[in-house]
Amino acid sequence: MDLFEYQGKSLFARVGVPVPEGRIATTPAEARSAAQDLGGSVVVKAQVQVGGRGKAGGIKMAADHHEAEALAAEILGMDIKGHTVNSVWVEQATEIAAEWYLSFTLDRGAKRHMAMCSARGGMDIEGVAAEDPDAVVRLHIDPVVGMANWQAMELVYRAKLDRGAARKAAAAVRALYGAFVELDCDLVEVNPLILTADGDVMALDSKVSLDTSAFFRHPDFPAFREAFDEDPLEQMARERGLNFIKLEGSVGIIGNGAGLVMSTLDVVSLVGGAASNFLDVGGGAGADTITNALEVLTKDPTVRSVLINIFGGITRCDLVAQGIVEALAGLDLPWPLVVRLDGTNAVEGRAILADAASDKVIPAATMLEAAEKAVELAGGN
Repeated sequence: MDLFEYQGKSLFARVGVPVPEGRIATTPAEARSAAQDLGGSVVVKAQVQVGGRGKAGGIKMAADHHEAEALAAEILGMDIKGHTVNSVWVEQATEIAAEWYLSFTLDRGAKRHMAMCSARGGMDIEGVAAEDPDAVVRLHIDPVVGMANWQAMELVYRAKLDRGAARKAAAAVRALYGAFVELDCDLVEVNPLILTADGDVMALDSKVSLDTSAFFRHPDFPAFREAFDEDPLEQMARERGLNFIKLEGSVGIIGNGAGLVMSTLDVVSLVGGAASNFLDVGGGAGADTITNALEVLTKDPTVRSVLINIFGGITRCDLVAQGIVEALAGLDLPWPLVVRLDGTNAVEGRAILADAASDKVIPAATMLEAAEKAVELAGGN
């Protein structure tokens, strides 16, 4: 789950990473009050889960609370790369001596945590890496051992950060790595991590992605969702224990296992179609799970056909078929279902569907055949 900047900073502060003081505001009046509380110059920052806010006019400096109110009125409601600004973060202005880049993520190929650091912060890091690959330093960290002091210092020196602030920079690096691990993050990115005119190091921005599978260890984390305009389909699916992501096509996809679902999306694209969603019912899905999945798709007006692609292992194809039959009886399914069953109890599952004798169910022997039929029934996209 990707957090807003202010949410990420609240977590940074929790684990001892220095951040500027700020207040969240959803109206110009709240922004004025926040600026009054903070005193002096402030920065008004659009809260959207996308980069490029500054270039889009979503980050502006205000000399006082009156200007903060005026700027908040301009920024609230803006569209930034398809994201509507519903709140702004009003933050104490900071005098910057240097801007750096720092991030932590998982390098799956190396099976290690990976730190990336650059002295060229405050810029598009992808552009920096393309223009000058040596400007972005990478360092692998054994997740069992963790990050040692010498590794943090090595990262600081190799990235050519300010030598006079090396110890403070290394301390910030270790603190942010601690946040990455302790908070069960998929990504922690700070751009920029700054050196202030007073010689302090602090996180001026935050990009944090949390591993939702670890929320059982953090009972307060689900409350972060309250700030989001969550897609109602995604919320409905989550409440039913389904892994669902809305996409832009017209072929509804239901499968068991993330790898199979992603492969199904690829095959649908290969034959000229586009999936309307990613929907993984997981291993061991029963009849109720399939019925719930189909119910979610009935709420999506962009769906014109549905492809159910099941490879039974733990999942039993006969239970999947039973769920389809129950959905046919209990739901008003407005589109045809192309069904491919293979694996555990596939023969029994196909027999259940055949006995149901519904003209809405079109069987397919292979994934490719299923994709071709589903795309054709959706009108080719």
